[in-house]
Amino acid sequence: MTQLTIIANIFANTDKIDTVKSALLLLVEQTHKEPRCVTYTLHQNNQDDAHFVFYENWQSYELWQQHMEAQSIKNYLAKVEGCIASFTINELTAIR
Repeated sequence: MTQLTIIANIFANTDKIDTVKSALLLLVEQTHKEPRCVTYTLHQNNQDDAHFVFYENWQSYELWQQHMEAQSIKNYLAKVEGCIASFTINELTAIR
């Protein structure tokens, strides 16, 4: 089984930073309870408070997909609707 690394970049609308941060922190708390999660770490950019970065490791792509369909993700998306300026996901595999 190949471990999957995810780097997700989330940019909140500048007037919604606190709303997005609160929703992300709740998502972290809920995700840490998932047995398929290896690493799930949230970061906030020191030069841009609106920029959040997730560093994630999952046991497999399939398990990450299960996470993406989880109720915690649906709840997060509902809470931040209209609050996100941009969002990108990078799926990575370690080569060394």
